[in-house]
Amino acid sequence: MNEYLEILPEVQQALNENKPVVALESTIIAHGMPYPKNVETALAVEDVIRANGAIPATIAIMNGKCMVGLSKEQIDFFGKEKNVWKVSLRDMPYIISQKLLGATTVAATMRIADWVGIKIFVTGGTGGVHRGAETSMDISADLTEMENNSVAVVAAGVKSILDIGLTLEYLETKGIPVVTFGQDEFPSFYSSKSGFQSPLRLDTPEDIAQLLKAKWQLGLNGSVLIANPVPKEYEISADEMETHINEALSAAKQNQIAGKNTTPFILKYIADHTHGESLEANIALIKHNAKIGTQIAVALNRIND
Repeated sequence: MNEYLEILPEVQQALNENKPVVALESTIIAHGMPYPKNVETALAVEDVIRANGAIPATIAIMNGKCMVGLSKEQIDFFGKEKNVWKVSLRDMPYIISQKLLGATTVAATMRIADWVGIKIFVTGGTGGVHRGAETSMDISADLTEMENNSVAVVAAGVKSILDIGLTLEYLETKGIPVVTFGQDEFPSFYSSKSGFQSPLRLDTPEDIAQLLKAKWQLGLNGSVLIANPVPKEYEISADEMETHINEALSAAKQNQIAGKNTTPFILKYIADHTHGESLEANIALIKHNAKIGTQIAVALNRIND
């Protein structure tokens, strides 16, 4: 594996010394936001993690290596560069062997984090079962990766453009615990509400850390999805977002947008049609996830010492 890994010295030192490390994806930098907002957000999220007692490890692919931790210069490079692949698991061998630039999705980031022993991963929202999946069979590799890797994911729920009900059913089938932080309702990314009851609820990072410890010590491999609602001052009502989502889905169909290009297209469409409100909500929820995720990582590190 060493042939395909490059770990930032700061991250390697933290792993060697058994200090808490929190993984971050790079798709948000290359495909989630415009420059320079993408770089500003990525660096701000890393600062939140440091301020709460852990070391950030932003993960990407570069020069045939899985990069575990990026320097500020590398984050800026990924934010400016136009020719960056959006990399899920199926793409990794090609991107690595051809030495292309790759921004990792939730699934790819989880796999790389698991290789080096990072147990907590923070993102904005995860993939899931797409609307119309009963005919398209479009289910994100994020969900199958949660079944296979013991890395907990902290997110503001699954992306609201997906079928939340079917996603929760799929996670139940695969035995992946879904716990919402501080409320009974499962959040829907831009909104704290979704209309779906969360399977589980816990109210402190320490309680979530205890759940993770118990799960993995029992030999129950796989992830836990920790849903952390967007801060109320930034949330957009679920009804309003549903209108924008349906319009975006229609626009994607008309423009023949498919596959991995669908989510970036829809997120940009929504940002353009909410006068930037959805972008600000996205930034706020990622920072909030980083704070709670780091508190969980610190608590897990403490109880495992």
